[in-house]
Amino acid sequence: MGKENLYKRQYNHKTTMEEENRLVQEKIRKLNELKELDVNPYPYSYDKTHNSAEIKQKHDGLAAEEKTEDKVKVAGRIMQMRNMGKAAFVHIQDETGKIQLYFRKDDIGEKYKLLKKVDIGDIVGVEGTVFKTKTGEVSVYVSDYDILCKSIQTLPEKFHGLKDDELRYRKRELDLIMNPEVKEIFVKRAKILKYIREFLDEKGFIEMTTPILQTQYGGANARPFETKINAWNMPMYLKISPELFLKRLMVGGFEKIYDMNYNFRNEGVDKTHNPEFYMIEYYWAYADREKIMELTEELWEYVALKVNGVTHVEREGVKIDFKRPWNQIKMADAIKEHINADLSNMTDEEIQDIMRGYNVEYEGDFNRGTAMALLFEELCEDKLIQPTHVLDHPIESTPLCKPTKYDPKLVERTEFYVNGWECGNGYSELNDPILQRQLLEQQAEQLRAGAEEAHPMDEAFVNAIETGMPPAGGLGFGVDRMVILLTGADSIRDVIPFPTMKPEQQNKETKNTQKSKISGATDVEKR
Repeated sequence: MGKENLYKRQYNHKTTMEEENRLVQEKIRKLNELKELDVNPYPYSYDKTHNSAEIKQKHDGLAAEEKTEDKVKVAGRIMQMRNMGKAAFVHIQDETGKIQLYFRKDDIGEKYKLLKKVDIGDIVGVEGTVFKTKTGEVSVYVSDYDILCKSIQTLPEKFHGLKDDELRYRKRELDLIMNPEVKEIFVKRAKILKYIREFLDEKGFIEMTTPILQTQYGGANARPFETKINAWNMPMYLKISPELFLKRLMVGGFEKIYDMNYNFRNEGVDKTHNPEFYMIEYYWAYADREKIMELTEELWEYVALKVNGVTHVEREGVKIDFKRPWNQIKMADAIKEHINADLSNMTDEEIQDIMRGYNVEYEGDFNRGTAMALLFEELCEDKLIQPTHVLDHPIESTPLCKPTKYDPKLVERTEFYVNGWECGNGYSELNDPILQRQLLEQQAEQLRAGAEEAHPMDEAFVNAIETGMPPAGGLGFGVDRMVILLTGADSIRDVIPFPTMKPEQQNKETKNTQKSKISGATDVEKR
C-alpha cells in the first residue's frame, strides 16, 4: 500500500472517529436537556399492546389514505427520521420488523417539541390509530408518545450497515439491529432446540443434566479446558461430553435418556468449530447401532420439516435432502471408492506409501487402524455431501464402542456426514467391563506418553460398567452444525449468538499472522 493511500485511510479513520465522538456528545447534551425538562429518559415500563408485524398483517388490505379507529400501542428503536416542520415520519424497529409512525404537531401539542431531543437509535413507545399512507404503507397516526430509552451511542451508517464479520460477532447487538435477517437465524435456532426435545420426548426419552464442572473429563478424544475449585484447592475440567455420566444413569436403570447442553473442547476455531458448542447425546437401552441410526434419521427429518416445511436444503447450488433412508458406506469401502485402494490387501509399507503420496501426516508408531482413519479423514470426508452414515471404524478410533460381530479390529460405530462435515457419531455401546477397562488403560497410557487428546481412565465410570450396563445404542451430534445446515448460515459463528473471540487488542496484534489450528481430531463434536 502506497504512503498516500495509507495516509488517506488513517485520515479518514481519524475524521470518522471525530465525527462519531461529536455525535455522542450531542446525544449526551440532549439527554441532559430532557432531564432538565423533568422528562425521564429511562422509564420503568411501557404498556405495549401490539407489534409491528401483526399491525401490518392485519391492515394490509387498507386502501391508500384509508384510516381506521383501531388503537395500538407499539414500541421500538428509531431507525429513520424525517422531520418536515409541523409533521414527522419515523420508522421504528421491534422484534418482528419495522413500522412507520406519523407525528403531527397539531395532534400532540407541546410534546412535538421533544422530538428535537430524539435521535436515531433511541427507543420510543407510541399510541395511535392505524392508517395507510398515499404510498400504501401501513402506519400509525400518533396521538401520544414516550421516550423509553435515550441511546448515547451511534448506530452504523444505514446504507452500509454492519458488514465486517468480526465486528458483527463482537457486537452482536449491533448486528441484530442493523441486519434483521440475523435475528431469523436465532429464532430458527430456538425452534430447532424445541423440536429436538419435542421429538425425543414423544419417543419416551427423558432429558437429563450432567455436570459441566468435572473432576475427571471423558467421553471423547479431546483436550479439555482446565479450571480450579478454590474451596477444595483442586483442579477441575469443563465437560467435553456427557457420555460417561449418561451411561452411569443407564446402569442405574434409565433406558431412554438424553442431554442437550454446552460442551467445551480446548481446540481451534474454523467454520464448523467453536471451543464452546452445543451438542446432544442420547442413549437407548436394548437398542444397537442400527436402531440409533434409524432414530437419528427420523429426528433430522422431523426437525427439518418442522423448521423449514421441507426435508431438503440448498447449499451452493446443491440440494441436500434429509429424507429417510440415508446413504450408508463402510469406512474401508469409502477409501476404496475415492482413492481406488483396498487397504485390506495391502502391506503396512504400501499403506505408508499411499499416505506419503497424498501428504497424509502420521505421527508415532505405525498402526493400520489409525492409518485407515487418517486416510478417510483427509481424502473422503469432504466428498460426503448427502447425509451418509460411515460404518465400521478401526477399534483404535474409540475405546467406548463394541467390536463388530465379524471383525474384532473394527467397531460397530457410525459417523454421519452432511455437506462434507462430520455431524454426528454413534455406537453400539461397549458394556463388556473387562474390555472397557483394557481399552481405557491403553488410552491412558497414550495420554501419559503425551497424546493430549487421548481418553483418560475414569475409575468411577469403569466401576459403574462393572455393576452392569444393558446393551445400548447411543449417538451424539453437534446441534450448531444442524442449525448451520437448516438455516443456510455460512459459519458456526453465524449461529452462536456470542461466539468465542480473542480480546480485541490481542486480535489486532495477531491478525493476519496466525491461523487457527485444530489439533488432533478435527471434529469438535466427536464423541
